[in-house]
Amino acid sequence: MKLRLHLFEFEDLPWFPKVIRAGMMDYLRFMISALGTYSPIVPLLLAALRHTDQTRVLELGAGAGGGTAGVLRDLRAGGLPEARVCLTDLYPQPAAWQPLQASTPGLEFEPAPVNALAVPAGLPGFRTIFSAFHHFPPAAAEALLADAVRQRTGIGVFEGAGKHWLELLLALTVLPVAQLLITPFIRPFRLGRLFFTYVVPLIPLFTIWDGCVSILRMYPPAQLLALAHRADPTGSFSWQAGKVRHWWGPQVTYLIGVPRTEREESGKNVIQSM
Repeated sequence: MKLRLHLFEFEDLPWFPKVIRAGMMDYLRFMISALGTYSPIVPLLLAALRHTDQTRVLELGAGAGGGTAGVLRDLRAGGLPEARVCLTDLYPQPAAWQPLQASTPGLEFEPAPVNALAVPAGLPGFRTIFSAFHHFPPAAAEALLADAVRQRTGIGVFEGAGKHWLELLLALTVLPVAQLLITPFIRPFRLGRLFFTYVVPLIPLFTIWDGCVSILRMYPPAQLLALAHRADPTGSFSWQAGKVRHWWGPQVTYLIGVPRTEREESGKNVIQSM
């Protein structure tokens, strides 16, 4: 599916009730973590961290932190035992992050709001953004990548879908049923989550809308590369984009950019001068 429609998502709206947004994020975190959605990209992220000599991951737009603990554990098990992750978001969720921090060595978070388009220099690390890049329209998405280029820090963009019509069908049918079944098991327990799922079902309804819009908003690999090259007009970064498949079928779309080494820059200049 190459079509990209930048419709609105309720969770992006400043006035959207926090209890509903939190309920939606809790569900997303539970599903991403339970399904190991981002396991396939761990080798790519590990290679990028080694290339940039980084051990700290700065996650932008972290939401409720879905999948982060699993990715961190896989990084440590995969040969980077000193790996750490710092969660950040424009709308921080300390209540969701604190249990993750308590149960996951190396996981920390920034309690103050962090704008992914202008990350403070005091927050170093290889930048990642999971399941959130589609929230940014092209100009903002380009600015997000350009900020990483400007600060010479690597960046990885990961979306837990391959952008197919089948995924839209699943978001309309199977996933809402799954949400109704698993909500009582989501922790930490919140009475408001139960009320707005079963009594006044706003959380499932808004999740269906935002889930479908998320798929329509996603950038396919070719568009991700086009954004990256506009954000990096001098070619000071090396970029790659594509899709990797999970063992049980679903795909993850990714974009990774790392600063070129002096040797790579020299080689590029030699080629351009020939």
